[in-house]
Formats: sequence, structure tokens, C-alpha cells
Amino acid sequence: MLVSFEGIDGCGKSTQANLLVRYLEKKGQKVILRREPGGTKIGEKIREILMREEVTPKAELLLFLASRNLLVEDIKHYLARGYFVVLDRYVDSSVAYQGFGRNIGKEAVEKLNTFATDGLMPDVTFYIDVDVGTALKRKGELNRFEKKEFLERVRKGYLLLAEEHPERIVVLDGNRTAEEIHKMVVKEIERRWKFDN
Repeated sequence: MLVSFEGIDGCGKSTQANLLVRYLEKKGQKVILRREPGGTKIGEKIREILMREEVTPKAELLLFLASRNLLVEDIKHYLARGYFVVLDRYVDSSVAYQGFGRNIGKEAVEKLNTFATDGLMPDVTFYIDVDVGTALKRKGELNRFEKKEFLERVRKGYLLLAEEHPERIVVLDGNRTAEEIHKMVVKEIERRWKFDN
């Protein structure tokens, strides 16, 4: 019941996370949406720092992990009460952005992720793949993470993760319409969970 959406900014992941929440609500499911970094009071303060301040790659990673650790306690609370928890970014973001994008290294980030999350992984992750040029055109105003060469490394990282974890990571074509992508998400959710109605 833990679902994450991943991809570079501009891929449509936030749209799809919100569409899935509405779908699950219509199905009568208890569902909560959280975003990273953020999702908690302190996590949102960390988000403000990360979006505005230039920090070293390692400090950046540790700030993301601090936010994630706080969020995991919130996630566990809802999972224990039978909720679907939908995440707009989670562990794969750090592997892709800091591991590959900032060249910290995949293995180091994965170990730290496990420490920060107590090993809590999504049941399914939807990675929405789109080329960097298209994503940047969609974005308009850019933040400090949205430099082309950096995002190319991030995208390669995501694609490698998808190859390594095909049972968990579902790759979706971000060039399709939002409605088409949503239908693919729903099809996969229904394949994995049987609803009463």
C-alpha cells in the first residue's frame, strides 16, 4: 500500500500522484499523499533550505535523508491504519539525484537510504520517463537542480534503477497524455491490489 512516483521535474509525476489519490478515494480507499522533501512540519522547513541554498553534495544528501526519516514515521503511522500512502518522490530520488547527479555514488546513497527509512520500500514505484529537453521546456522557471547536464545524469540513474528493480519500478512514457499515463497507473494498481468495488 506504499506507492511512489519518480522522475525528473517536468515529467508529470505530481499530476499522476494526485490523479491516483482521487482514483483511490473514488474506490473508497483510505489514502494520504505526501511529498519529498517535506511532508512533515520540519520536513517542509528542510525543503525551503534545499530549494534556496547552495550546499555541498553531501550536505544536500543528508538534508534529504533527515526529511525522509521524519516522513517515514508518518508513513508507518498511516500504513498501520490501512491507508494507501502515495509519495511524490522517495528513496529513488536520492539515488538518482545525489548518487548519480551529484556523483556521490549509488551504493553509498542506498546504504544511507536504508538507514534513514529502516528499509521501508514502496510496493510499487512509477517512474515517468521523459527526455531532459522536454522536461525543461515544460518547467518554465527553473530551480537550482534543473541544469541539463546534471539532469541527464539523473535520468540515466533512474533508468539504471528501473533495469535493476523491474518487479518494483514500472517505467511509463512521459510523452503520453496525462490521461493515458493515469490509465496505465490504474491498470498496474489493479493488477497488484483487488478492490471490492
